[in-house]
Amino acid sequence: MAKIILTGDRPTGQLHIGHYVGSLKRRVEMQNSGEFDKIYIMIADAQALTDNADNPKKVRDNIMEVALDYLSAGIDPDKSTILIQSQIPELTELTFYYANLVTVSRLQRNPTVKSEIQMRNFEASIPVGFFTYPISQASDITAFKATTVPAGEDQEPMLEQTREIVRKFNQTYAPVLVEPEISLPDAQVCRRVPGIDGKAKMSKSLGNAIYLADPEDVVRKKVMSMYTDPNHLKVSDPGQIEGNVVFTYLDVFCKPEHFASFLPDYSNLDELKDHYRRGGLGDVKVKKFLNAVLQEELAPIRERRHQWEQRVPEVIEILRTGTEEAQKVAAATLADVKQAMKIDYFDDPTWITEQKEKYGN
Repeated sequence: MAKIILTGDRPTGQLHIGHYVGSLKRRVEMQNSGEFDKIYIMIADAQALTDNADNPKKVRDNIMEVALDYLSAGIDPDKSTILIQSQIPELTELTFYYANLVTVSRLQRNPTVKSEIQMRNFEASIPVGFFTYPISQASDITAFKATTVPAGEDQEPMLEQTREIVRKFNQTYAPVLVEPEISLPDAQVCRRVPGIDGKAKMSKSLGNAIYLADPEDVVRKKVMSMYTDPNHLKVSDPGQIEGNVVFTYLDVFCKPEHFASFLPDYSNLDELKDHYRRGGLGDVKVKKFLNAVLQEELAPIRERRHQWEQRVPEVIEILRTGTEEAQKVAAATLADVKQAMKIDYFDDPTWITEQKEKYGN
């Protein structure tokens, strides 16, 4: 069986470093590994509209932003197919058929859906499109017969929903769909990066993110405003590492060689943490170190983005050709699905012959 990746993001804003360490960086590594036969990366604009239906301009304006973020992070259009979801109508048709295989109560139990509903204060006013989001996601994944989905751990309930739909379809009709597996970041700390305000999740909607496209001075300002230990009032005070966002980010981004370059007083992160715990180390010094680490990580991404921004017509063509290629694959899967469901009437000579014979024609 071919090894195929499907992954993507909603174009509701620029991508941030949580996206980068949670999934995007891993996608680039997998793309360059040579282990996969095909990689599809989707700009999920149709899903973005499920809770932005009254603001389509927001979605439209961020198509190019997300495409530039992909390319600047290292996604190579010669190795990966970048596509726009809404331009592939086969995905919508698959969603309609899969909806008959899922109950309302099952969707209500989906932990990811529940948390998103709570975060957006939807309650009883939840749009049907948003409520059925997991079914749409199952359509996206199965349309390309993806075997692997790189994502953060908060997406595991979505992947399980997809697997359930695949099993139900294959048992009911014919074994034509493929069960996907999630690929999580290797390091547990990378699986969910908190916001700079200490909230559990970095989010575009919460305004607590550092974006891949943020200029150097903006990143510095955000780092210096980060939530730390509220009881660490003086340099001499002992500090707490747990729940301290600055140290969480250092766990994610810091490498041993960063100390020689930016903070030679310490040989590794453990030494820095020990000093902070016992007191005598100020938040400003640690934040300045984190800023240097992040700037080094983001500098090549910024540079690639600047280069791609000068080539927007080429980016548009990358999106056009990628979407056209992806649509052909989705159409083939849809044909398999309709054949399994026995609703491929005009493509089934047996059905046509039966109707003629039945009525004596």
